[in-house]
Amino acid sequence: MYYKNPSYKVFYYLNVTLLILVSILCILPMLHIFAVSLSGKTAAESNLVTLFPIDFNLDSYVKTFQNDNFLHAIQISVWRSLIGTVMAMMVTVLAAFPLSRSNIEFKPRNFYVWFFLIIMIFDAGLIPHYLLIQKIGLVGSFWVYILPHLLNVWNIILMMNFFRAIPKELDEAATMDGATSFRIFFSVYLPISMPALATLSLFTLVGHWNNWFDGMLYMRSPEQWPLATLLQTIVVARDLSKTGIDFEDLELLSNRSVKAAQIFIAMIPILIVYPFLQRFFVKGMVIGAVKE
Repeated sequence: MYYKNPSYKVFYYLNVTLLILVSILCILPMLHIFAVSLSGKTAAESNLVTLFPIDFNLDSYVKTFQNDNFLHAIQISVWRSLIGTVMAMMVTVLAAFPLSRSNIEFKPRNFYVWFFLIIMIFDAGLIPHYLLIQKIGLVGSFWVYILPHLLNVWNIILMMNFFRAIPKELDEAATMDGATSFRIFFSVYLPISMPALATLSLFTLVGHWNNWFDGMLYMRSPEQWPLATLLQTIVVARDLSKTGIDFEDLELLSNRSVKAAQIFIAMIPILIVYPFLQRFFVKGMVIGAVKE
């Protein structure tokens, strides 16, 4: 009866129409960039390309994949995203689990909850943060991409609330069987938490992949930059010397085509990863929505 209600049908079709329009708005820029990357110099420079390539060629992709700077930047971004996401999720779940217990089970719980909240609300600023990174010797090191981002308080709060929403009966049953806290965490809580972990992992992965400011601030040479920093320099700052492509070749290619090819290649890893996590994503979006 609910699905036959006229008002529900109106809401349903309006919702579907809105989602289709939003999807189109998300897809059209990617199609345009892809078309520009496959177009000839004259069409690309004249801004004649819309959604389909003109004077189709693969020269921009050939030159991009022959660019050692670009390939090295991709390698740094891949390792940063993988290592950073895995380590951040380890810290998140290991911090969230004890905080999800009651004050009786974990007496310092309130202290650590307030400690993390204060850290999240008050930020010392960029200059003290840079001085700290410099003092501990991370400037110019690959680990500057990983260690400062391990502790995300917002993710810990979401994961903590997800753990608190898990029925206590499972915990009690495991305790009665003689399971320790570590066994309960690894055998009960962790398997149930896959949707939440997948969602937070996706957000963390995208954050690492798109983060360009760290490379610009902490690295001394462009050879240490991740892909996002390299693209920011090429596309936003328009410093074509960082493309790694000879200026003689650039005269034969369109700058817009080369930029578009590099931007499209940078989007591919996230577009590949998302479908594998999508089945967890919708369920994981409700994490932390029920309990405190």
